[in-house]
Amino acid sequence: MRILFEDISKIVIMSDMDGTLLNSEKKITEKDRFAIEKFVSLGGKFTVSTGRTIEAFEQYRKMLDLRIPVVLYNGGIIYDYQAEKVLYAEYLPDGSREITAELLDTMQSAGGEVLKIDKTYVFRNNYYQQYHTNLCGISPIYADLPEISDDGWLKVLFAMSPDDIPVMEKIIAKKNYSAVDFVKSSDIFIEMLPHNISKGSAIAEYRKLDGMNECKFVAIGDFDNDIEMIQSADLGVCPANAEYSVRKNADIILENTNDNGAVAELIDYIIKKCNAENG
Repeated sequence: MRILFEDISKIVIMSDMDGTLLNSEKKITEKDRFAIEKFVSLGGKFTVSTGRTIEAFEQYRKMLDLRIPVVLYNGGIIYDYQAEKVLYAEYLPDGSREITAELLDTMQSAGGEVLKIDKTYVFRNNYYQQYHTNLCGISPIYADLPEISDDGWLKVLFAMSPDDIPVMEKIIAKKNYSAVDFVKSSDIFIEMLPHNISKGSAIAEYRKLDGMNECKFVAIGDFDNDIEMIQSADLGVCPANAEYSVRKNADIILENTNDNGAVAELIDYIIKKCNAENG
């Protein structure tokens, strides 16, 4: 810990959104927002790692005034909003449409969407898919799966009831797909990503960006899709509301939940360790 916390200007906090930075009402609390502003004013670097798209994250970018790139699509891209430029991207391989169609045929109750850089394409709408559309505040294109062009698939999201998620996971396990990976991103979403792409792999790519090679990364998240990020960071942290699977991989389990300032608690911890306010 001593080496990690020598210089606050070399620390990057990478935070998950839902269940971590966002409270139960999908808002950023004033407590967390103030803490982030304080951390940045002292020289620290703050960013987010989320499954959201460029379009879906726009509303939060304005709230946070982020000055460094963000990780989107659950590790699929690193995007610089200030330059409006994709710095890194990894796309689903050929054959992803066929995998998607096969799973849809097997799981008739599943809704879903294909996510690209420019747009989100809903290929089957159900209650849970519509919830996701409303949650992200986007205007998707509704199209049958064969109508969606093959180019630029970053991920596929499947939406279904919580009871159907374990069924889908068993189906995927039996299929043993080797070219893609799957991750549960909530109780009602399973996402298909390129093989070996995750929020954790994105940290490795982020370290290659200008000015980031000497930085120490502190990652905070609460759900299954945050585990690789927590494992890949120099310090892995989770809020008190995190899933057990995440808690057992975290170096620090915070006392606060996403509803009462978990991110602020983490920032206060780092500032004190760095003695930044007195330095």
